[in-house]
Formats: sequence, C-alpha cells, structure tokens
Amino acid sequence: MSKPYRMIECLQQYQAEQLDTTILENGIGMSSWYNQHALVDVDSPDHHTLSLYTKDGYQSFLKTPHGWRNGGRPDRLCLMPKDYSSVWDIRGAISFVHFYFTDQHLSDVAESVWDKSPYGLSIDERIFADDPQITTLYRQFLLNLSWHDSADRLALSSATTLLLTHLVRHYTNFKWHPLPVTGGLAPFQLARVKGYIDANLSANIQLSDLAAVANLSEYHFARMFKQSAGLTPHQYVMQQRLLLAKTLLKKTDLSLVTIALQCGFSSSGHFSNRFKLASGCTPSQYRQNYITR
Repeated sequence: MSKPYRMIECLQQYQAEQLDTTILENGIGMSSWYNQHALVDVDSPDHHTLSLYTKDGYQSFLKTPHGWRNGGRPDRLCLMPKDYSSVWDIRGAISFVHFYFTDQHLSDVAESVWDKSPYGLSIDERIFADDPQITTLYRQFLLNLSWHDSADRLALSSATTLLLTHLVRHYTNFKWHPLPVTGGLAPFQLARVKGYIDANLSANIQLSDLAAVANLSEYHFARMFKQSAGLTPHQYVMQQRLLLAKTLLKKTDLSLVTIALQCGFSSSGHFSNRFKLASGCTPSQYRQNYITR
C-alpha cells in the first residue's frame, strides 16, 4: 500500500504502544502492540486485519448488540475483514500482533496456488477464535524472527505466503482444493536457483526472487525446492550464508561487521546469534579455534 494501514493510525490515536512494525516487500504489514485500559473505536479500515493475542488479553471486551463479549487470552485470534467497524473495551493489559493485508494479496495467493482468478472473494469474520496452525506460524516465524534483518526476510516472506494460503483455504468463500505438487525441481532449475543464491548471499533474497528464477509460483516453488534440496528455501539460504561466513572467518581477517554484511546479515549481533545457534560457538570463538589448531 502507498499509504499507512488505517488500523495502525487508529490504534495510535488511542495511545496504544507500537512495539515494532514492518512492511514486507509484497506490501503486507505487521505490527506488534501493547495496550491497557482503553476504549478503542475501529472505524471501517480499507484492509483486512488478523490479530493474535501473544500475552494477556483476558480483559478484552468487544461491544455487540447483546452487550460486551469477552473471550481473549494468549493465542486467541481475531480476523477482521475490511470495512469492519468495532468498539473494544480494554480493561487490562494486552499484547498482540497484527497482520495487515488486502483483497489483492488474497487474490494473488489464490491465483498462485490454484492457478485460477477468484471472483467475489470475501473473507470471514472471526472473534476470539482458536487456530493452532495460525498460532504455530505466528510463534515459530513471525514472532521468532527479526523483522528488519535481511537474513530473515526470506523466512518472513515464506511464512506470510503460508499464512495467506491458510486464510484463503479456511476463512473465505473460495473452496477449490490446491493443485497437487508432485516431484521436485528439474536439475537445471535447481542448479539455476542455487547459483542465484550463491551469487546474492549479501542481498535481501526474497521467495519471489527464487520462484522467478525457477519460473514457478511461490507456493509451488517452495514445495518443489524442499523435495529437491531437502530443506526449505529459507533453511538452504541460511545454510549457505553460514558456510560462507565460516570460509571468511578462516581465510580472511575481515571484521565481524564486514563478514555479517557480506553474508546477508544487517548487524553483527544478529549474525553472531545465528552463527552460535547453528555452530555452538560465536564467530570470534570459531575463528580463534581455527587459528590455534
């Protein structure tokens, strides 16, 4: 979107604390929020909002024709279609993450997965609902990755594609079954994609970039790549970034900041955390161990 998502402006108006926010390359927005003791009037935003409670929320009430409805708690979700107006009485602390998307995002996913253009696609309203698959996507990916480090943007892109696909399948009037994905990439496709990855490890590699190299939709590429490589695109790219980092640590005296940037990490801190998680030691320890052998 060329303008900010309306829900963000609305919550800021009611003094909600925005903890983090980002707009992904495909225009999808995400924001992390904290609020307490507020009466919030949401007035017909022109986009859809998926909200997941991450902490507290037990005293979150929605105004209905029959009175105030309560049902919030961690991992409960609210799916609010565009033009949905609501009034919320927040009587205690609540932490939540919003996922903002449009009709165009839903249509793009439907065309990518089902190879058909949907007509009259509409999304359902859900309040205080449970969905273990959405909770897993949020907590394992959207909440467990850096929203601003280029090394994690591929994983975020993949997770949002999975999330939108799930929403289209289970929360819209679109009822076609996805086309089956059989087999992996052709050898020339796999080689081309791997070559592209190795040549662009310092860049912000997106799932859409890799899918375009293979001339496939993001949905089908991700599944076919995993069948061929044994790893998801994000896992493979991270593996190659860390392999390059190890080579640079052993064979050069470049600073950790420089190595981080050359391997696609936007900060040495994030690079060190990822390296230690994968290798069991920090980059500095790895270099020192190699030197003293």
